[in-house]
Amino acid sequence: MQSILSCAVVAVLVISLVLLVRCGRLILTGRTPTRFFAFFAILFTSGLDVGLIMFPLTEFPIYETRKIYGFTNPIAIEFGFWGFYIWLFYFLTTFYFCLVEPRLKIFEIPWVKRVNNATIIATCAFTGYLFLQYLPDYVSGISSLYTFAFVGLVVLAAVISSTDIRYLKILSLASTWLFFALIVAMWAFGGLGISGLVTNMGRLGGYFSNIHRFIFPLSDYHAFYLFWWFAWSIMIGQFVSRFVGGLRTWQLLLALLLIPSIPIALWFSVLFGVYEQGLEVSNYMNVLMVLVGSIFVTNSLDSLMRLYSENLRLTVSRLGMKKYVVGHWLLLYSLILLYQFTPLQIEWIGLVVIFLYAAVAGLTYRRRHDLAASLRA
Repeated sequence: MQSILSCAVVAVLVISLVLLVRCGRLILTGRTPTRFFAFFAILFTSGLDVGLIMFPLTEFPIYETRKIYGFTNPIAIEFGFWGFYIWLFYFLTTFYFCLVEPRLKIFEIPWVKRVNNATIIATCAFTGYLFLQYLPDYVSGISSLYTFAFVGLVVLAAVISSTDIRYLKILSLASTWLFFALIVAMWAFGGLGISGLVTNMGRLGGYFSNIHRFIFPLSDYHAFYLFWWFAWSIMIGQFVSRFVGGLRTWQLLLALLLIPSIPIALWFSVLFGVYEQGLEVSNYMNVLMVLVGSIFVTNSLDSLMRLYSENLRLTVSRLGMKKYVVGHWLLLYSLILLYQFTPLQIEWIGLVVIFLYAAVAGLTYRRRHDLAASLRA
């Protein structure tokens, strides 16, 4: 599996560089273009999930003690799993759905459509499952009953939010600002000051000086992350491409690589300060982390639900509000619960998406003359 993963990552890098050289000045516009900050907020909150909030404090000790990560510091490793280069996956798919798919409509081919929708629904359920698994670690003493009930409410909020695009924009902007508020609150809690923050931010240089090491899987755990990003990449590109507001290809690439990486770098820097001092996160901070994580999950599920409901024509206009809300809630919450009793892993979904990449690339190449004619018209 890792050899397939490595080939896929290299292919994404090579194709992205070719697109930058050959199509760098092409202007990309989605179906419902938004202002840049709104686009960034939708991308950031839809393209990331609760793992960004809940994983780092449990992962820093692993990156600090295992020899395989000894070439740099834990902040640089964590950033390499979440920031900068990895957003190249989203650039490629966003470009495709802005420029290629409207002309070739490959994702309207029945078998492609079925595979795509199956991966969207499976990934959607996996996101909820992760939240279900990690919630007890952040809410001290919460019972299993309340954990299941809370996750059920978050899924319900996501289903309701998906009924109107206005809710998504409000949630995306609100959660972006809340995430920055969380960074400031954790920075104050950790007592890092300016010098401590600058010191930790400086440690990110260990990522950029070793960026070549992050192209191929460093470990099985890194491979898990890469498969996870692949699993998300097509659906997020399909979703956020509609909000691109007249960016040139090179501008989109820079925006995706740099802008989400800034808050991610700040968050990891303040969290590492807390970890390094051995501070126990207070109940207040835990509640704030759960709040922001819940909104991230809501945004992610919202965006994915919009995709598969539109693709399968299971929309509010067709089903009616009551059937839409009840039906989608039952589908997703049932799948989240089933994740606990099945061997399904995100790596398998990522592998399916990689084969879908290959199929779409092959179909695009076969229809390249149609695409070129369409672009000239």
